[in-house]
Amino acid sequence: MIYQSKTKARAAAEMMKNYAQPQRLMILSFLAHGEKTVGEIDDATNIGQPALSQQLAELRHANLISNRREAKKVYYSLQNKHVENCINQIEHLFTDVEDVKAPTLLSQKKNSSFINKKSSHQDSVVAPIGAAAFAKVF
Repeated sequence: MIYQSKTKARAAAEMMKNYAQPQRLMILSFLAHGEKTVGEIDDATNIGQPALSQQLAELRHANLISNRREAKKVYYSLQNKHVENCINQIEHLFTDVEDVKAPTLLSQKKNSSFINKKSSHQDSVVAPIGAAAFAKVF
């Protein structure tokens, strides 16, 4: 169990960072539907070639996806069933609910002492809070 090991908790938190990046999550979600070429991923996600290449490299480095070359085409797929299960759970949590809103600093500032120093109007702070909010889902 993760609660019994700081090492496991750190490893899990590091892995969750890969899922918490929006472009990577879009790629993983698309690959949950099967093996795809770079062109198919780009067409489906509209990420754009330079950013897509960078995110695919990060996902490969994290062992979340694998690739194979066939002639001039490179095909990508999810690395294993664990990745597929995680993506399926994320899909279930966030796509089966209408009007899902991402957690923001604005929604949390009522419970914190955060002050927007650039503006006296605190409602202007609406930045997503990132991996920490995503980790709370699990």
